[in-house]
Amino acid sequence: MEPYGADDEESAAVLRTVGKILKACRERKGLTQAELGAAIGYSEEQVSSVERGRRAPSAKFLDAADRVLDAGGLIAGLKKDVEEARYPKKVRDLAKLEGEAVEICAYDNSVVNGLLQTEEYLKAVFGSRRPAFSEEEVERLVAARLARQRIIDGKQMIPSFSFVHDEAALRRRVGGRMVLRRQLERLLEVGQMRNVEIQVLPMDREDNAGLGGPFHLLRLKEGTTVGHNEVQRTSRLISEPKEVQILELRYGVIRAQALPPQESLTFIEKVLGET
Repeated sequence: MEPYGADDEESAAVLRTVGKILKACRERKGLTQAELGAAIGYSEEQVSSVERGRRAPSAKFLDAADRVLDAGGLIAGLKKDVEEARYPKKVRDLAKLEGEAVEICAYDNSVVNGLLQTEEYLKAVFGSRRPAFSEEEVERLVAARLARQRIIDGKQMIPSFSFVHDEAALRRRVGGRMVLRRQLERLLEVGQMRNVEIQVLPMDREDNAGLGGPFHLLRLKEGTTVGHNEVQRTSRLISEPKEVQILELRYGVIRAQALPPQESLTFIEKVLGET
């Protein structure tokens, strides 16, 4: 089970509702918190924390409680709501926009883009943060990012993706040599998808329009485009047309400066062989 940020009132409200439903079903069945915990493999304290809305229950917890309490799917059916409430609001907001996009473009110059990171790699990314995250917070952030990655699982052809990575992001040994190798292998795998283009901007290029830092562009179904960047504890959505226009221009130049997609995959294979 994951802790959640008490400052996120929307998440807190969802978890309080889940707790009330669980408590009502438990009392209807005539079980104490300790008895329910023993029946589903959790402690009394964990059951109490869920009922008070202080912890987000795992899918396993909800399935087991639904079965033991004969809830007929009422409790198990809350998994999607709990999953969304478990993640920080800024992650939910970004994931919602990504779900409405027909094209997602991203430039990254420090680490591999979050939508492409392996679980080991992203654990290393969050683990390197200073001041350090707690283990629970790392697990929460990892789960949130993995959930966002479902949009690129290859099961749907919309949206289209364009990723440009600075060569430095591909060579930085985040998590160590083997973690980086598996990450590069993941890039080669995703780069074969028909709706994904991955490009590399080599370090020997004299011009680099992306020196200002990483950013995303999301082209939405209704025809508008929004930008997003996240640096030094600041996550910012950009909707002002003039600012978005600048990012679109900048991204176009970055793509032109980078290697074409097929040459980029060959480049990544080269980096993999040298890692």
